[in-house]
Amino acid sequence: MSLFIIIDGGDGAGKTTQATALYRRLRREGYPVVLTQEPGGTWPYDPRELLTLPESWRSGKLPSPYQPPLIVPPLADHTLPEIISGTATPWMELVFWMVARAQLVAEVIRPHLSQGRIVICDRYAPSSVAYQGYARGLDIRLIEAANAIATQGLQPDLAVLLDIAPEIGLSRKPGRRDRFEEKGLTFHQKVRQGYLKMAADDPKRWLVVDATLPQGKVTEIIWENVSTLLAEKGYSKSWVKNG
Repeated sequence: MSLFIIIDGGDGAGKTTQATALYRRLRREGYPVVLTQEPGGTWPYDPRELLTLPESWRSGKLPSPYQPPLIVPPLADHTLPEIISGTATPWMELVFWMVARAQLVAEVIRPHLSQGRIVICDRYAPSSVAYQGYARGLDIRLIEAANAIATQGLQPDLAVLLDIAPEIGLSRKPGRRDRFEEKGLTFHQKVRQGYLKMAADDPKRWLVVDATLPQGKVTEIIWENVSTLLAEKGYSKSWVKNG
């Protein structure tokens, strides 16, 4: 038995904060739990620094190795710089995210689920539908097909959507902004609409939480739903395969 939970939503919604809080609560309760994120849960650096902050490329301040080691031939002299600098086509951008997702599922998520653990993932496949589909205008059916390949059809047991108006979410992130945050309010409104549409289409899987509520209240709402799900599935704190 295992459980796969994702925390998703727009920029500034508090995904990492809530994913970490849930992870710590489950640990305190004695459950075997793993916290990961995507992209960035497998490589020796967080590629979000490269994908979202083009100045990292322009300044030459790249971590080493800066190329995803799983790709042969590597994304190197031509492709990766274009993605980082923001000149890549939406489809090229999408492919890069799918490569990261496929590796995370194969190397981290599925192995831990097979051992009976609870896996919490900060962002997952719906983010590509929201950002590259609803906001950037790519064919959503093709994105969903690509997601099915990258994830090997793996769906979360619970998808938590931290819903927040873009103007509020972006205001929570002052100072340096990445290139997704700089897309403008209309872009992020489309992202939010995409998430809400996915949640409305699959209400049994999605939990929509008002991310403007106090942080502790959001944490408690998520915990109440997760603890109910654990009880419904009869998840045991001690049931973990050796391996």
